[in-house]
Amino acid sequence: MAQLRAEGGCPWDREQTFDSIKPYTLEETYEVLDAIDARDWDGLREELGDFTLQAIFYAQMASEEGRFSIGDSLDAINQKLIRRHPHVFGDGEAKTPGEVKQRWDEIKQAEKKDQPRTPSHTLLGGVSRAQPALAEAQQMTQKAATVGFDWSSPDQVLEKLHEELGELAAAAEPEAKTEEIGDLLFVLVNLARKLGIDAEQTLRATNAKFRRRFSYIEENLGKPWTESNLEEMDRLWNEAKNKLKSAS
Repeated sequence: MAQLRAEGGCPWDREQTFDSIKPYTLEETYEVLDAIDARDWDGLREELGDFTLQAIFYAQMASEEGRFSIGDSLDAINQKLIRRHPHVFGDGEAKTPGEVKQRWDEIKQAEKKDQPRTPSHTLLGGVSRAQPALAEAQQMTQKAATVGFDWSSPDQVLEKLHEELGELAAAAEPEAKTEEIGDLLFVLVNLARKLGIDAEQTLRATNAKFRRRFSYIEENLGKPWTESNLEEMDRLWNEAKNKLKSAS
């Protein structure tokens, strides 16, 4: 990467900036996730290389500006892993994943007390706004829950869900309906979190399921969409449910 960015290197690589590379980072992230979802291990091997390249690219640009190197980044994560796993590298104790997570958050909060307070050091400041909305909502509510701002049980979230459904049904204006749909989605994310379910990954799995079943309809319809009807498509959808379920 240093050679690609150097004088006489690649014109495309030389003109890139931190901002211009960001879309590729997001793209590579999703390609890694897609390979994992498909259990495509050969593909994952390649995608992890592409994903790692993003970190190397950013670090090279930072190094050129005299800010830090990729070695500094690796040293930082090594130190963090040791610091936040005292039950492995020190004399701390944590016997369950929940205890590990709690200790991690406690150490993280203690570290922040010694740093200058910036927007990124507020409770929600570390939650990226650039990620998918479901993931952002789940991470924000997880953060809020660490200080006690949370429902005590999934049943309470279900009550809130019914309340939001009622508010959606009563909404008359498009703006109000839009807001209520947002509130409804947010409550669903909370319900997933309380049940120990990753909302983002769950929706990705459902999207993939829909894609498979709808592709089955398209492959077996035997005529143009315009010559079909909902009854035929619904019959093929049910066939897809049965056949694809048994195949898996």
